[in-house]
Amino acid sequence: MHFRRYDSRSMQASATLDQRRRVLRAALASLAALGGSTLLRDARGGVCSSPESLFGNGFEASAVGSGSGCVLIPSETQGPYPLLSVLSQPGMQRYDITEGRAGIPLLLELRLLNLSNGCQPIEGAALYLWHCDKDGVYSGYSQPGSNTVGQTFCRGIQFSDCNGVVRLLTLYPGWYAGRITHLHFQVYLNVAGSVTATSQLALPQAVTQAVYASPLYLARGQNTSVTSFAQDNVFSDGVERQMLNIEGSVGGGYLATIDIGVAL
Repeated sequence: MHFRRYDSRSMQASATLDQRRRVLRAALASLAALGGSTLLRDARGGVCSSPESLFGNGFEASAVGSGSGCVLIPSETQGPYPLLSVLSQPGMQRYDITEGRAGIPLLLELRLLNLSNGCQPIEGAALYLWHCDKDGVYSGYSQPGSNTVGQTFCRGIQFSDCNGVVRLLTLYPGWYAGRITHLHFQVYLNVAGSVTATSQLALPQAVTQAVYASPLYLARGQNTSVTSFAQDNVFSDGVERQMLNIEGSVGGGYLATIDIGVAL
């Protein structure tokens, strides 16, 4: 499988602050517009800065450097719905991966660090992220109660900038029977598509429960199939190195950050 990189510099360079705000409002009107310095540029040419603030409505957070520390990310199964065929699709290199799907906005800032080189940032790595929508449905597969073959919502690829940071805008994932709330990702370091890391990310239970009690998620409600990380078949051995640091609110959206250590 060849993993091709598509250069989005010209598109991103032309984006204005108002355009970025329209993208975020389209995802969900309650999410505040991103600040001018936070637009992700191509890792091989463009602006690369560590933003002091991501939001202009009082939702303030320092994204870079607020992760869990420089430790090796545990290797986990890719699960039953990886849809690796999307890796060769140019449209999958994108910032907003919601495809208009309803849900509380979740802005991800994932920093890749090289444990073999003093925890230096990894620039130019491709990160593929995927997860289920608010109703627990994955795109691209026929699954109980839903057939989404041909769809690609809640999937996307981005390249790390000079700080090692990958930024993706998505929605807070829902749940399905047998698993606690989670997100999947893979890291690729070369154009041949050789995967360097496969793992999963966890979300704090208190935040998840608040989200599932909100109007958008209330119809499905709380996850009663797996009520703790200890009961989950992936996270039962611990989630300390995979737990996202989250700030925000149900009404304003969430910012989630983590440092992902990779041994190259």
